[in-house]
Amino acid sequence: MDHDTFWALVDEARSRAGAGADDRGADDDPLPDALTGLLVERLGADGILAFAAAADDVTDAAYGWTVWGAAYLVEGGCSDDGFMDFRDGLILAGRGTFERVVADPDSLADHPTVAAMAGGGPAWFGFESLDGLVGDAWSRATGEDDEAYYAARDASSHEGSSSEPWGESWDFDDDGENARRLPRLTALFQA
Repeated sequence: MDHDTFWALVDEARSRAGAGADDRGADDDPLPDALTGLLVERLGADGILAFAAAADDVTDAAYGWTVWGAAYLVEGGCSDDGFMDFRDGLILAGRGTFERVVADPDSLADHPTVAAMAGGGPAWFGFESLDGLVGDAWSRATGEDDEAYYAARDASSHEGSSSEPWGESWDFDDDGENARRLPRLTALFQA
């Protein structure tokens, strides 16, 4: 699946989800069901696996130290697993937001959910886990269980992500370095 098709599906699911499409922390978050339903409706089992492979590729594009630093500030800390969840949430934020944040992670300061998080609200930007959502769609489309999904994923020809994030690393607990690299997010979350 090419990236344009992948993003068209994500953005259509966002459109179907409506006003609640940006907050992964809401109890009634409509986006996961909208995307799962759309994948089942539009793609067969092989198409859903192709969507999963495209999601891996897109997620890898955000595997950078500056994006991780932004996630660290937004989430109040960010482990390896937390960064996976953050990048999944970044995908669910849509193509425009994703591309803007990969190019300039500090632009997250403009996102309404991030602003709500800075204000102490219950909002959440990340998502746990996009692959689980895709697996649910595959299971609904095939009648097979999670184990069969992961076996099918393993059988598909996708190379794993790079072992090291792109860019230059730094100590995310260094307020001065955060302010230099991500000034707007640092001001938002360390105010």
